[in-house]
Amino acid sequence: MPQAQDIEPRLLRAFVAVAAELHFTRAAARLFVAQQALSRDIRRLERELGAELFVRTTRQVTLTTEGERLLPYARRVLDAHDELAAAFADQDRPLLVDISAPVGTGYRVLTETRRAAPRLEFVARYFSGLTGAATELLAGRLDISYGRIAGLAPALRADLAHQPVRYERMAVLLRDDHPLAPLPEVPLDALAGETLYAGAGNPATAEWTDLGARLFEGRGIVMAAPFPEINGQEEFVRVVRKQRWSVLASTEFLAIPGMVVRPLVDPVPLSPVSLVWRRGLKHPGLDAMRAAAAELAAAEGWLKMPPGSWLPDTDRSLMPDNT
Repeated sequence: MPQAQDIEPRLLRAFVAVAAELHFTRAAARLFVAQQALSRDIRRLERELGAELFVRTTRQVTLTTEGERLLPYARRVLDAHDELAAAFADQDRPLLVDISAPVGTGYRVLTETRRAAPRLEFVARYFSGLTGAATELLAGRLDISYGRIAGLAPALRADLAHQPVRYERMAVLLRDDHPLAPLPEVPLDALAGETLYAGAGNPATAEWTDLGARLFEGRGIVMAAPFPEINGQEEFVRVVRKQRWSVLASTEFLAIPGMVVRPLVDPVPLSPVSLVWRRGLKHPGLDAMRAAAAELAAAEGWLKMPPGSWLPDTDRSLMPDNT
């Protein structure tokens, strides 16, 4: 590959996005640019390098040998570029933190971080899932989120960093007149034949729906049919009560009148939660939040897995093994 000087970071960013997605339309959406503009940037980069980087057919996009050779160098250049930008960024600005809901792991960590670092400003956001928040992280419209990192596409994970924080115990949200509601804990086998809502139809919570599908498989539990995205706590309560759903949940969940949360057992299914941020982000608020998350996890045993617990192998590979 001929040497090239002064390659614009934008061109390398376009190349890395296409290499991650292996799809021009998805890469353009990820970068929030028109597909035609992305294609022009790739052609320009190929001209400047004097090498073809992708093999394009009507069915697929693949990296050439020269493209595979360029990829690690491009990533290192962009990492350095992002670190340079972060070093001179306004580190006094408020940090935008997605905690999904005013309960649970993200909320607990945010509360502790505000206590430990009162001079820093953290502004809470309430996205409905990590999949939806990931695009906001990559676009710079959000700084931190929480959720199941293994549920994101590898192309998204490549530009995000994460710190495992907690194995949340999964639960079921039941009407208080449901036959299983009197039980203090609900065995998974008791849900055979039940239909549970797990966010199907909401693309922003795809990582949660995927976790539910893995848990239900082979147990006779039915996933509720896709339903339009539900925005906001009040609307969620209204829809759940009207639909008379049972809901796959975590043990720390919103209080819903007329419904009860019951932990699941035999085995104990776990929902892994990581603190997630875009690679290259430098901010004292991020450091403070990571420290608070680590302290809470250690103090409360958040990363200890109960004996005989359930967790998909894809998640185990990205979380610590503290059985």
